Amino acid sequence: MNQPELSKPTKVLYLHGFASGPSSTKAQYFVKRLNEIDIDAVVPDLNQPTFTEMTLTSQLKVARDCLEQIGQNSKLVIVGSSMGGLLATLLAQSLIPLHALVLLAPGFGLPRRWTQMLGSDGLSEWQQTGSMDVFHHGLNENVQLNYNFIVDAERYATDGLKVHAPTIVFHGKHDETVPIEESVEFGKQNPQTVQLEILDDDHQLIKSLEQIWSTTESFLMQLQK
Repeated sequence: MNQPELSKPTKVLYLHGFASGPSSTKAQYFVKRLNEIDIDAVVPDLNQPTFTEMTLTSQLKVARDCLEQIGQNSKLVIVGSSMGGLLATLLAQSLIPLHALVLLAPGFGLPRRWTQMLGSDGLSEWQQTGSMDVFHHGLNENVQLNYNFIVDAERYATDGLKVHAPTIVFHGKHDETVPIEESVEFGKQNPQTVQLEILDDDHQLIKSLEQIWSTTESFLMQLQK
């Protein structure tokens, strides 16, 4: 029996997560699966100008530069993982048209979560020293991150974001990095556009990749019906 044809986007922009890169497991998995159905995926390196100097502003510039190169149209889909999911949602605030968003454990509430994670003493020490060590999964080593990262993040509203394009969110119920309540609240804020899929997984979502792809493929197919 012939399979129904996927409502193919012309381009997919994949935005990787914090302390990650284009060669991450999830990024490469999506590239492989998209290529199998003849869809090109663009996966920029968001660690610009370097990871140490990276901010939300610099990452958004990289993403917007990519959009200019690939061209914006009604069949553009943005996939974002963790911080990349936050970036994708921030981009979507000004992208019309946009075919769809696919968000993997999106990093909403970033400034608040970092404050909770480090505490006031940790934040003060980071500010005083100007940088701190962060484990970079893509490089498999500790790398310095400037305090300006969190200063810049405070410029952006990462709570209560609205999306107008069809959006599917995958979030693990055992996520200890970005609490699932962040995505639940995002869904409540966008009941007409957001479909939330709660998975039996952690923040990495690695063991759920097959399920995520199957559901994403069906989600994109349904958009044309």
